[in-house]
Order: sequence, then structure tokens, then C-alpha cells
Amino acid sequence: MTRRIPWAPLLLAAIALWDLRSELKLLAEHFTWISLLAIPRFHFLAVTVLLLTPTLMRQSRQPRR
Repeated sequence: MTRRIPWAPLLLAAIALWDLRSELKLLAEHFTWISLLAIPRFHFLAVTVLLLTPTLMRQSRQPRR
């Protein structure tokens, strides 16, 4: 039995990380709690995709009925 790789959730997560790259770079250089809390405000879709990626991966691995 082979395992299917869920490409759609992985691709969405990669695009979300690409969108957040500048903010993550700024956080790595100068961490502040305010900048961490501002990320969801300005990148709501990217943060939502990253939070839902485990659920999307679980759903894509379940067999179709």
C-alpha cells in the first residue's frame, strides 16, 4: 500500500510561507511581541492556511467514499 502525498495542502502551505517571508525575516532579526501580533492582521489568509494545513492534510489522506 503506497501513501499518497497531499500536494494541494503542501503547495498552499509553501505559498503561505512565501507570503510571510519578509515578516519572518524581520521577526528573526528584531523580535517584538507587537510585530508577532501584527502578522495575522496583515496576512490573515496566509496565517489561516498555515493553521489549517494539518486538517487539510488529514482530510486529503482519507479514502474517498
